[in-house]
Order: sequence, then C-alpha cells, then structure tokens
Amino acid sequence: MSISENQKPIETGLGPRPEPADILAGIDLSDKTALVTGGYSGIGLETVRALVNAGAHVHVPARDKARAAQALNGILEASHIGEMDLGDVNSVYRFAEDFCAQQDNLDILIANAGVMACAERRTAQGWETQIGVNHFGHFALISKLINQLTAGDGARVVALSSIGHRLGGIDFDDMHYQTRPYEKWQAYGQSKTAKSLLAVELDARYKDQGVRAFGVHPGGIFTPLQRHLPNEEMVALGWKNEDGSASDVAASIFKTPAQGAGTSLWAATNPRLDGLGGVYCEDCNIAAVSDADDTAPAGVRAWAVDGDIARRLWEETEKTLAAL
Repeated sequence: MSISENQKPIETGLGPRPEPADILAGIDLSDKTALVTGGYSGIGLETVRALVNAGAHVHVPARDKARAAQALNGILEASHIGEMDLGDVNSVYRFAEDFCAQQDNLDILIANAGVMACAERRTAQGWETQIGVNHFGHFALISKLINQLTAGDGARVVALSSIGHRLGGIDFDDMHYQTRPYEKWQAYGQSKTAKSLLAVELDARYKDQGVRAFGVHPGGIFTPLQRHLPNEEMVALGWKNEDGSASDVAASIFKTPAQGAGTSLWAATNPRLDGLGGVYCEDCNIAAVSDADDTAPAGVRAWAVDGDIARRLWEETEKTLAAL
C-alpha cells in the first residue's frame, strides 16, 4: 500500500454541515475562473451558486444546454454554458477545445457530474456507463484542460467520489463488465473508487506545476442522482418511507443540497489545504483511512487512496483513450 501521510483529519473548525456562506466567508474569488460539471442540478447547482456569490467566473458544461440555462437563469450567463456529454469522449474533447480557445487559465475544476446505480448501459465508446461517465469522461476533460490548470495560480481539482467507493475497488481484468455479470451497485462503487484515485494520481503528477487535487464525499443528499432508483428500493435502503417521504433515518443524516456542496467548496478554496492534496475528504475535512470491515459512516478505504493503484488506473485510462 502507498497511502499519503496527509490522509488524516486536520483541525478545520467547520463541522460536518456548514453552509456555503460559512465556508466561503472572507474568500474572494473575483479573479478566479472555475468549471463545474453537472452544475445545473442538485449539489452542482448549489456549488455554482456559491462560487458565483464569491465572485468567481464559473463555466458549466451541460449535456442539455436548454435545461441548464433554465436552471441557472439569474445565476450564470448563458454564454458560460457549453455543450458536453460526459458519456461521449468526442463531445468532451469538443467542449475542451472550445473552452481552451476562450480561456488561458483555469483555477478551479469541480468534477461533480455523475450517474448512480443505473441499469446496464454503454457510453458512446462502449464503456460501462457508470465508470465511463464518472471516471473516463472526467479524465478526458481534465487531460485536455491540463495546460489551463497549470497556467492557473495554484489551481485545484475536486473529484466527487462517494461513500459508495466502499462497495469495491477497480477490477482491472474486466472494468467494463464484458464477461462478469453486471451489478449496478458494484459498478457504482468501482466508478467512485476511480474518481478518488483520479485525484490521487493527478495530484502526484502535477503538484510540482501548482495543481492540487482532492477526492470528495459530499455526504448523503437527495438529488437527481437517485433518479435511477425506484421508490421501493430507496425504502429498502432505509432512505424513504412508502409514501416517498424521507425516512427518519434519512432526515437525521442527509444534508441539504447546499450543505452537500460544502466539502467540494472547502476543498476547492480553503487556505488550510495549501500545500496539501491527493487526499479523500468528507464533512469539510480530510478523512481517516478505515478498515474494510469498519461499519462507521466516516472514513475512506485504503484501495481508494492507494498511490500504486491510482498510478495503474491512470496508465490504463491513458491507454484506453489513446486507442480510440
């Protein structure tokens, strides 16, 4: 195992559920350029709202530009919304080319968009959808924007992982379920492990050029991410009641979308993280590494922050993209 010595909690004084205004208090982003994928619904929308309120110039790539423009009306100029489908690498490359033609630098990139526990599907390139969108699409985007990130004054990349990473690591023998039976939660877990590992290796490769990266678990939140789950499944998970209302358990542990944006905002902007990176964060703090059989709701599994695994995944992803 190769795990950063920085993968341990620090003193932040924030607690698990601060509001965006508390996290960004005293932080001026008026000279910063930011990009947020999935920035027009759920915690992505709240992330964009908070960054704009702090003065940042925010850009949002969207698979559905009309829907994004409607959701972001009054928050973001329509000219800052571009067309991009994370499920099609060619679409990602086109967006990145357009962005680079207009922007010389990028200070904050929040890889927020994602899919969860969907039925078996394939991306335009034939990859399993969850890892295809959550990992490969974002990897392709970051790879094309790396010059803009290194041109920034201490750029930060935030990759949204999840507690779902605990469901499993990377199956390098059959990452896209070509031979093994598809299981939607296992596929989700693999994709969220991949997002954390992306941050680990990105930080290792580019920290000397001023780019720091963080994996983030936003916490439990009801957002459109659950759109693929029938109500009966969420009842079985203990998240909802039969009538579709939030269960008592969910009400006690789930965050609001604005609070769910908190750890992303903290990782993207907080000066307490200067000089740090390549770590998995939760509840506006760096998480502790937890054992595989630990049932506590906090902590990161070693396989999601292991530098050797992260390097292997990076290399495998590069090979896959290069072969297109």
